[in-house]
Amino acid sequence: MSIDCRRGRPLMDGMCSWLIALFATGLLIGHAPQVRGEAYDNQLPSELKGMGVTEHLSDKIPLDLMFQDDKGRDVQLAQFFQAGRPVILSFNYSNCPMLCSLQLSGVVAGLKEVELTCGKDFEFVSVSIDPHEQSFRAAQTRQRYYQMYGREGTGSGWHFLVGSDKAIKALVEAVGVTYRYLPERKEYLHPAVCVAVTPDGRLSRYLYGVEFAPQTLRLALVESSDGKIGTTLDQILLFCFHYDSGTGRYSLAARRLMTTAGMITAVVLALFLLRQFRRESRLRRSVLSVANKRDPLDSPLPPAPVLAGIDQPISTLRLHPDVAGSSVN
Repeated sequence: MSIDCRRGRPLMDGMCSWLIALFATGLLIGHAPQVRGEAYDNQLPSELKGMGVTEHLSDKIPLDLMFQDDKGRDVQLAQFFQAGRPVILSFNYSNCPMLCSLQLSGVVAGLKEVELTCGKDFEFVSVSIDPHEQSFRAAQTRQRYYQMYGREGTGSGWHFLVGSDKAIKALVEAVGVTYRYLPERKEYLHPAVCVAVTPDGRLSRYLYGVEFAPQTLRLALVESSDGKIGTTLDQILLFCFHYDSGTGRYSLAARRLMTTAGMITAVVLALFLLRQFRRESRLRRSVLSVANKRDPLDSPLPPAPVLAGIDQPISTLRLHPDVAGSSVN
């Protein structure tokens, strides 16, 4: 029995929206690291065939594109990268019935658990894929998720943009995201993905799904910042962890961990041996110095021999008369 999502009652339409959202999310989990969804076209509904993300890691996005912010002002994409901070870039639209809300809520929930602060350590930019969306709708959406973030004074880091169809498609194609408009439903089909972008506009890490682990978001931001944010521990974790595109998370790299442990062991052993060598060297120099300064003439004379059974000095002893006479003769 098949269900036609384009017909039926409102309840059925709601179920179809859930199914499409779930398929769009599942499309990005457990697939190949570079091209997602292509091998699964035969398993998907016709509406979702050809959907997916082609990762363009290290490519630079066109920062000269023009959009409008939530106040209706013309803005160039480059101005959100001028502060030298990494950017989380997401593609959504305010009238999305389900998936956009799930994804944005998941991102904000994860960022709330990260010590890095939006507007100070990174920027968040959401670009609407609906060319008909107005700035006031973007402002409403921005306010909703800014309040959900719950950190006062961070409003300058949240940007929800609208733009022309040409500008939207140019940016989406540069990132490698595929989306489609369904006129009969007045909805956009799109994958649930956001991208960590470096301060100079290079695509650094793709993050998929509607739930985002705080550690994954933090490491993605630290990695994208080129070392400008985060701690030394974060840099060590990035060395020991690698991003698993299949799970959408940073996982422990056993080989890197063994290499790191071996290096630490070697350094500790080298420091221990160096310390022991210096200690023995100082002791050897001290003994030689004392021996060289010692004068034999300054040595104390050995004590006078003491005759066995005699407790008095020889000079105080009285000789026996016979012994004395014999000595005189």
